[in-house]
Amino acid sequence: MKIGIFSDAYIPFTNGVTTSILMLKQSLEEKGHTVYIVTVSTSKKFEIEEQGKIIRLPSLPIPMYNYRISFLYHKKAMKIIESWHLDVIHSQTEFGIGMFARIISNKYNIPLIHTCHTMYEDYVHYINGGHFNGLFKNIVKKLTQKFCQRDNLELIVPTTKISKLYNEKYNIKKNIHVIPTGIDINKFDMNQYPNFDRLKLRNKLDISENDFVILFVGRIAQEKNLEILIQSMDKLSSHIKLLIVGDGPQLTQLKSISNQNVIYTGSIDWNDNIQYYYFIANCFATASHSETQGLTVIEAMAAKLPVIAINDESFTNTIKNGYNGYIFDNDKQYIDAIIKLYNNKKVLDKLSWGAYETSKEYSASLFADRLLEVYRKVL
Repeated sequence: MKIGIFSDAYIPFTNGVTTSILMLKQSLEEKGHTVYIVTVSTSKKFEIEEQGKIIRLPSLPIPMYNYRISFLYHKKAMKIIESWHLDVIHSQTEFGIGMFARIISNKYNIPLIHTCHTMYEDYVHYINGGHFNGLFKNIVKKLTQKFCQRDNLELIVPTTKISKLYNEKYNIKKNIHVIPTGIDINKFDMNQYPNFDRLKLRNKLDISENDFVILFVGRIAQEKNLEILIQSMDKLSSHIKLLIVGDGPQLTQLKSISNQNVIYTGSIDWNDNIQYYYFIANCFATASHSETQGLTVIEAMAAKLPVIAINDESFTNTIKNGYNGYIFDNDKQYIDAIIKLYNNKKVLDKLSWGAYETSKEYSASLFADRLLEVYRKVL
């Protein structure tokens, strides 16, 4: 099968969507399929890569952290894409290149599948500077409805949270496929890295061998609600450290309210060595309400880390209290969960194993198989 993936997010830009596409591309190719990518360039130039299998459309930066948006039409790209003879198009964004995917689908009568990765209403403050949020959220809602209501579009979401949002709030009544995004589980297995020196990396970050490390990996931004994790550190032992891996627009502000037990790494290349930071942690924590699924939660589980997550439907289908982590509603519950893991190694070990077992349900191969079922359906 010849599959075209259309996305505004792709390397060198690092985020959950990029991670998902890279993993999907590899898994589909391993199963014998041919994958083509249409994405944005890092400039206003048109670019072709990987012997013509990747097209990068001219793009412009937008006021969202590390994002660019393409022009909606490109004649040269149209001719190249026509020569691919695609069986299906799988778009990964509603706007920019997502619109271009619609144009290609209509012109060449190619079935269109779309995955919703982002709750755009949680990000409008990057565009409007915090002004007229209601108006901008309504615009996002209307555009999403227009894109997703197409009769010939198959819609995929990673969690029931997004399925409910589309059904109830956006009034999209078509059949929605709930397919959790998968990950490369082996990448987060420390046994695959016999030369990795766990203590050396801890020492580099000024973390002692006996310190208990809470890990967060992701964009350092308002919608991630990191203040809850940071402010709770004042009520925890000095031998408990919060390691925040990533970069973003809120980094400077959060550093100003952090005590000495909060450690920031800055940006880390996911494709290079992000797994090492999971290996030096004892558990993973997140207080974000803006996730559609939260791939870092699955990555943490694959690395045998229990997850402490805020009560949000993005997490509640994955995290089971007392089996692979804890769900919390408030600061006290979060602190109690951390203390329980810190004080009781048997509980920590039990939840670590439960986390690893859960991660097997999200393998890249299973994810690709579930998507292939949808591709075959539209064909």
